[in-house]
Amino acid sequence: MSTEVIHIETASLAPVEPGRLPPVPWRDPYTVSPTKLAEYIRTLEKACEDNPQSVDLRTCLGMAHAVNYDVYKSMDALEVAVKLNDRHFFAQFKYAELHYRIRALIRAEEETLKAMDLAESAWEQSLAHKQLLEIRRLMRDGTQKPEWTKSLKAPAMFLMLMMVIFSVMVIWK
Repeated sequence: MSTEVIHIETASLAPVEPGRLPPVPWRDPYTVSPTKLAEYIRTLEKACEDNPQSVDLRTCLGMAHAVNYDVYKSMDALEVAVKLNDRHFFAQFKYAELHYRIRALIRAEEETLKAMDLAESAWEQSLAHKQLLEIRRLMRDGTQKPEWTKSLKAPAMFLMLMMVIFSVMVIWK
């Protein structure tokens, strides 16, 4: 069983059946060579240019960028996919999963709940449910990035004042 990237022609990516994603070219992301992955990303980007309204292609592009550790491009592609069709389960699910992966857990929980509402089969429901359980476990364990809602102006001013006071003390001695 090969874990190499499956060669897919651009023509085969263009017409995608509704409700189906194009084949994902990896089984284990650690065994995909960076050149093959970059080639697949270029193929998907070209296919997205040819079919700008294809949610499936944009979702696959976001997944490919995520495997390539390019979070910003992945986030952009998945946001566009969700905006194109806000009733598409996999676009919403992968968007939520990306937030989960970067440990933005509060947002990941919100997006996963949206995906659970969009699930049409028991399999989709179970995927979203498992992800939601993992997100809530991580939140319970305290594994999340803090939200910066407070201003840092007061601590910065205090630090500057302390530096000035110590500088004056050193010069005065």
